[in-house]
Amino acid sequence: MALHDHRDDPWRVRVDDEEGTPCGAGVLLDDRHVLTCAHVVRYAGAAPGGTTARVRIRSVACRPEWTRTARVAPGTWVHEHGTQRGDVALLELDEPTGCGTRTTLWKAPISGGTVRVYGFPHAEPLGMGTDAKLAGSGGRYSERGLLKRVREGDPWIEPGYSGAGVMALGGAFDGRVIGIVVADYIDGDAKAAWMLPTETVLTYLPRIAEFTGGDRTDELSSSRGELTDDVLGDPLRLALTQELTRLLDSDWSGTVVVGTGGTTAVGDSWLVRLVRTADPVARATASDAELTGAPGDTVLGVGSIDAAYDARGRSVADVCGYLSRRFGLPGGEAREVLRRLLRHSPPACLVVGGVDRAQDPQALVGELLGPLAARARSRGVRLVLGFEGTPPADLARDVSLDPEPLSGSAVGVGAAAEVQAVVAQLAAEEDAASALDQEWGMRFFAPPRLPPRAAPRLRVRLAVARATEPNPELAAVHDQAVAARAAVARFDRELRRLAESHEDLSARLELHRVRAARYFGDEDRRLGELHAPAARALQIVPIDLAAARKLVRRYTDEVNRRIEEG
Repeated sequence: MALHDHRDDPWRVRVDDEEGTPCGAGVLLDDRHVLTCAHVVRYAGAAPGGTTARVRIRSVACRPEWTRTARVAPGTWVHEHGTQRGDVALLELDEPTGCGTRTTLWKAPISGGTVRVYGFPHAEPLGMGTDAKLAGSGGRYSERGLLKRVREGDPWIEPGYSGAGVMALGGAFDGRVIGIVVADYIDGDAKAAWMLPTETVLTYLPRIAEFTGGDRTDELSSSRGELTDDVLGDPLRLALTQELTRLLDSDWSGTVVVGTGGTTAVGDSWLVRLVRTADPVARATASDAELTGAPGDTVLGVGSIDAAYDARGRSVADVCGYLSRRFGLPGGEAREVLRRLLRHSPPACLVVGGVDRAQDPQALVGELLGPLAARARSRGVRLVLGFEGTPPADLARDVSLDPEPLSGSAVGVGAAAEVQAVVAQLAAEEDAASALDQEWGMRFFAPPRLPPRAAPRLRVRLAVARATEPNPELAAVHDQAVAARAAVARFDRELRRLAESHEDLSARLELHRVRAARYFGDEDRRLGELHAPAARALQIVPIDLAAARKLVRRYTDEVNRRIEEG
């Protein structure tokens, strides 16, 4: 037998009907198995109860080329026609290929990044590759990941790509298959496609477990068993769920500290449930009714949480090991994991529960989670940390979802609608302050720190208080909202003062540059030597306004002196 030459990805194969007509693509797992879409098998007439029992598998990345007949392995054709459920099938080849190849499907985050797929459009029976962007969830209640075009005018996914392996480009999973294409959408210039991540495929086809690698998304609830149906029946758990959903379902970034113990005994069942709504494994087993019937703002898109871990009883090495495997990071030392997570693209979304019940909570916070929390917002990371007790006072946080009742005087209790209006004003002002901080705060040396968002927690307590109105806690909610608005206003004033100073210095520098050019030309060496450092001081982040002010003054003073001397 001739030796097989695999210069391209050896797992790329084409799925044909018995007559040799291309119907779709597949992933060659080993010499006897091919993964593809169930609807591709249906098109080929070989679905259970179809017109034939076999399809033809043709190599496109192997020399010499080969063709084999194959049939659906018993119990591995999963598809409900007309739904977005499943759509996977495992094919068994009647004869081995002799390639000796073995493909690993990786459990990897699908929230972002670039991928490549290789399919067989009608006009290209030999196949064509195209790149796509991972764009998160394929729909609020979908179990699929969304793919979007990288560049206008490039070839796009169309019929013939279904079943194709989705291969990561760049990053830790570069060159690895992380799922398969299941559907395309083309409507004029509007083009998209959908994929099933490896974890979803594995849920439907447990037989392919030996061909998978990497750690699963959800290690927060893996040992919890099934949740009760009334997790959201409690107003407090419902409000906590809705607030965290709104944060994670937006472009917000930062650290959320969640309380799961205390006098309320709220527990973490609501957090476990919310993580499961984003977990590809859990979404594949949840019914449509469970998702569509849930209250508003209680369901996340599949894949929107990249990793979730229960730190109870775990060491720092355990947590770092999971994160390293989940994100494909080399090494497992806390310092290296921290460095790579802060540089990860796209920025990660992480949930770590039971932080204060870890083997060494102080070490876990000090070596990994504390530094990550402090820099999460500036790096675009979304980090959720769960504590059964009181979190460390010095732990950086951008939002605190503490379920404990607010203390304060019951004097001056207003109507719930009045308190709600004040909290709504606070939320709008916090949004505006966050936008201002994104525009200017990251640019200055030692800027004022954006106050932690208070509105999410106040909305939680307001929801509980309204359920038992009249409630004296309404006054405490009102008072804390007023105090938080004052803190946001101070931040706004201080940061705007820095921004205005920067604009004034920039305008003054430019005005004197124009004056100098008019009097002495653009090539004056001495003035150029003074202008360059002043300009750099106003442009290079972080901007030290005190230092920039001195450099600008030195330049403007020299320009004025030269002009006065004639």
